[in-house]
Amino acid sequence: MSHFGTDGIRGKFGEDPITPEFALKLGFAAGRVFASQARKGQAKVMMGKDTRLSGYVLEAALQAGLNAAGVDVLLLGPLPTPAIAHLTRAFHANAGIVISASHNPYFDNGIKFFSSEGKKLPDELQNAISAQLEQPIEITAPDRLGKSYRIKDSNGRYIEFCKSSFPYHLNLTGLKIVIDCANGAGYMVGPAILRELGATVIALHSQPDGLNINADCGSTHPESLQKAVLDYQADVGIALDGDADRIIMVDQHGKLVDGDAILYILATQAGCPIEGVVGTLMSNMGLELALKARNIDFKRAKVGDRYVMADLETSGWQIGGEPSGHILCLDKSTTGDALICGLQVLAQMVAQQKALHELTTGLSILPQALVNVRLAQMIDPYADPALSQAFDEAEAKLAGRGRLLIRKSGTEPVIRVMVEGETQEQVDQLANELADLIRSRGAAA
Repeated sequence: MSHFGTDGIRGKFGEDPITPEFALKLGFAAGRVFASQARKGQAKVMMGKDTRLSGYVLEAALQAGLNAAGVDVLLLGPLPTPAIAHLTRAFHANAGIVISASHNPYFDNGIKFFSSEGKKLPDELQNAISAQLEQPIEITAPDRLGKSYRIKDSNGRYIEFCKSSFPYHLNLTGLKIVIDCANGAGYMVGPAILRELGATVIALHSQPDGLNINADCGSTHPESLQKAVLDYQADVGIALDGDADRIIMVDQHGKLVDGDAILYILATQAGCPIEGVVGTLMSNMGLELALKARNIDFKRAKVGDRYVMADLETSGWQIGGEPSGHILCLDKSTTGDALICGLQVLAQMVAQQKALHELTTGLSILPQALVNVRLAQMIDPYADPALSQAFDEAEAKLAGRGRLLIRKSGTEPVIRVMVEGETQEQVDQLANELADLIRSRGAAA
């Protein structure tokens, strides 16, 4: 039985599996696996977290389990997820552990792992940890127990790493930037990086109390950032999520620049040829059309950065991501990093002396409609001949000038109907017609 989802283990704190008891067992099981992989000496693991109050509990339980398995633990404290990935490589650790539920509310939490290379843990290691979880805990001999150390300069190390991704001959002097830290893991390092590069910085939601992470702020709630950019007459706004691996930007007019637009900027404005970009099933067709107009290939992966990463590695490409703002720049970092991604966009603004909205010239996002159809129980919409025929007819109507996506939720009896087309009226009508048909064919809740 595997305990891992597409992005580690996640759930409501206090409910299985996000409990201190499970975290202790998980720490021990992972420690046993990492210890068996160590070539010499004791294995060591980097561990960081976001700002959730429950992170302290899970951190202590994981630490105890790892130490009991004979693994040394290097504690990093609250830091962005990509910082833990980077420091895992920098310290030549056997693995990295992040305690975070990303953009979820404070009452959720999660545990995910990075390999020694700072990438998502391979399936074989995840499977080995899951298998070890089924075994009883047999504590290592007292003279082989692991030790724990706190890395006091982890913030500074990551700040310098991010700054090193910014062109050395440029700076941010003269730019006024509002950054929404989501009361999360980037609350200290985010504003510091921008200030040290010369920007005038207004920091929003940068006072975490353990409970206010992602609360009406950050990349999932950018409204206060949009207002602040206008109020402060700022040049640009940056919104992080709770663990600072997602970014949404705001231009000087208060308009959102989402992950699709950021991918377009990274692919077309860097000055060097880009062979291709990987998006997901949710990427707007306007991005695909705009890239193809520039002779840049575009591939769609399944939703989830794990799948985007896999397709990038298969294609040998560097840039990919999702509309939600999880962007991979593999020439700069091994995982999605909101701050490094934001710096690459800011670098183009400075180098070209252009406003953010000017960098998206040539990108026309197609109108989109998304309807969630909740059913009493899940059905396979494509197994119903009447539904399958309706989907085919809808795609024929769009005829290369739009797109239809029918997705089943992986966590609840919901079918998501997404339509993209030439006009908002067209896509709203088509999405609602299909949603009504799905309700009539299924057992509506």
